[in-house]
Amino acid sequence: MTNSIIQISHLFKIYKTDDVENIVLSDISLNIDKGEFVAIMGPSGSGKSTLMHILGALDLPTKGTYLLDGQDVGRLTDDQLADIRNRKIGFIFQAYNLLPRTSAIDNVVVPMDYAGVPDSEQFSKAKELLELVGLSDRLNYPPNKLSGGQQQRVAIARSLSMNPTILLADEPTGNIASVQAEEVMDIFQKLNKDGRTIIMITHEPDIAEHAKRIIHIRDGKIVNDGNGHKQRLINKNK
Repeated sequence: MTNSIIQISHLFKIYKTDDVENIVLSDISLNIDKGEFVAIMGPSGSGKSTLMHILGALDLPTKGTYLLDGQDVGRLTDDQLADIRNRKIGFIFQAYNLLPRTSAIDNVVVPMDYAGVPDSEQFSKAKELLELVGLSDRLNYPPNKLSGGQQQRVAIARSLSMNPTILLADEPTGNIASVQAEEVMDIFQKLNKDGRTIIMITHEPDIAEHAKRIIHIRDGKIVNDGNGHKQRLINKNK
């Protein structure tokens, strides 16, 4: 019995413009186990963001299969995809994506409100999550009264509001100072220690080293997949 929460086999993503094919992802095969903390690295245009969108069920592969917790994502309807995103995946973005004139606690409540969670549960859960990320004294502060690091911590709390199995973080420290970035990574490591699966895109090697596993992508292909400082070269052409 597999422990993999993500199973990708021979995945391609191809965009067509007139008669021209742009192969963004080429023959990606990848398993990620429950409870892993994985960093995905690669230069601009390498395909890492496209892969993240597919992992988050925001986009579908052109060819190949993607099983998320045993479900074939390519066979799901739009409503089923929306449901799986809401229940199983928490998203954290570089730009935070917070509502600007809304308090921290109200930002965290948003996904629960959409899901129809009772109001009394929404606010107690949001308060609990903001305490978890160290913002118990900032519940009623809007984003413009918070530092970049604090805004990202609100975004992390919001991503946890529906108790997802997986956290997907796209350049989560890209807009914040290095000290605040370390605080964010400490939170990720604690969440991972508690059993949460975390997949993070980053271009910063020192941030990637917080993950237990680092995957390098170049020109739409996986070129390295290893642990911490000891990378294990994968050369599929041999």
